[in-house]
Amino acid sequence: MEEPLIPVVPMSHTAHIRSHRKPRPRSSSALAMRAGVAGGVLGTLAVAGAAGTANAAEPVTQTIELPALTADMTAQVAESAEVTQQAAADYQLRAERDAAAEKAAKQAKSDLADAKKKAEAKEKAEAARKEAAERATRSAGRTTLTTASTAASSDAVAPASGSVGTVISFLRAQVGDAYVMGASGPDAWDCSSLVQAAFKQVGVDLPRVSQDQSVAGTPVSLSNIQVGDILYWGGAGSAYHVGVYIGGGQYLDAANPSKGVVIQDLSGYPASGAVRVL
Repeated sequence: MEEPLIPVVPMSHTAHIRSHRKPRPRSSSALAMRAGVAGGVLGTLAVAGAAGTANAAEPVTQTIELPALTADMTAQVAESAEVTQQAAADYQLRAERDAAAEKAAKQAKSDLADAKKKAEAKEKAEAARKEAAERATRSAGRTTLTTASTAASSDAVAPASGSVGTVISFLRAQVGDAYVMGASGPDAWDCSSLVQAAFKQVGVDLPRVSQDQSVAGTPVSLSNIQVGDILYWGGAGSAYHVGVYIGGGQYLDAANPSKGVVIQDLSGYPASGAVRVL
């Protein structure tokens, strides 16, 4: 079968140029069709987009709308953050100070305990030293008195004469008088007032108190004491008691409120030292 012949229509030599093409008239039906197709496509895209958005938003049950940050709100947030930071710094500083104070208190407590221990040890050592010194003094006194009693046995036989005899006679006359602290005779005495009154009989002016009487004359060793020497107990210049040696290892003193003025043995209460004023 022969193919039909297509008639060839000659074209203008400018027909291939767009600007020289004559516009073809479009019918209203073609325009409507194109608009419908485009609308359908756009509708389909809109439905698909809405479905995708709905599927993506399913987990969200509530939408919270955040407020917009203004300059004032930003400043307030910054100020709040600064205050919080400063409060944290202050808290840390207080914690460090408290820790330092607690450490210092513990150290002070430890130092105080050590100081107390050292003080107690020192007191014990001092007490032991004093006790040893007193034992040595008592032992030396007993030895001295034994020698002195032997050497001075003649004193007990021959009474003292002169000024010493006058002093001893006065003292013996007061035996049996009362002891009263601060009294100065004639019927009541304390230790130093009795010694002062005895030596006043021979014109010797002695101080009133035992501390001063213990340094009023020439110091004498206990191994060389003689009748009429003043005996003292305690340190020279700080003596707390005095009496007078009357020979034979004895002394006369105003002892205490329970004894009064008596004669006693040195062996029972050794003296610490002696002075001679006659």
